[in-house]
Amino acid sequence: MKKALLALLAVCAVVAGLSVNLLFKVDFVTLDGESKQWRDLHGQWVVVNYFAQWCAPCLREIPELNEFYRENKQIAMFAVSFDTLNQQQLLALREQHNIEFPILAEISATPWQQMPKTLPHTLIIDPQGKIVRELKGEQSAASLLRVITKLQGS
Repeated sequence: MKKALLALLAVCAVVAGLSVNLLFKVDFVTLDGESKQWRDLHGQWVVVNYFAQWCAPCLREIPELNEFYRENKQIAMFAVSFDTLNQQQLLALREQHNIEFPILAEISATPWQQMPKTLPHTLIIDPQGKIVRELKGEQSAASLLRVITKLQGS
């Protein structure tokens, strides 16, 4: 009986440890050091924009994305570099191109399966955490707002 009780306690400890680990697991860290899980964003719309420093259309759309970010604070927005860049390179890129919205510096988990094949590439994620639209090519503040407004109405 004592061995069974100890075995049960050991199993409970392992389950509790795994649960705590999942509860506090970090999915991504922004360039500013903010650690988050994607589930922290449930309940709100999320825009994720893939870009690269060598992609002219990506760089052209940054002022429009900045405008969208400034005017739609209820929508979470993040930039993801298509290229693997270290923190110093990302900081320089942010400063050089005046990127105002958060850039993801580390990503350990995503709600999507793979990197996009074309750039620029923007994902629209609904409040339930599901990708509901993939936008290829340059976006404007107005086009993003139009797409999200239409999706909210569906």
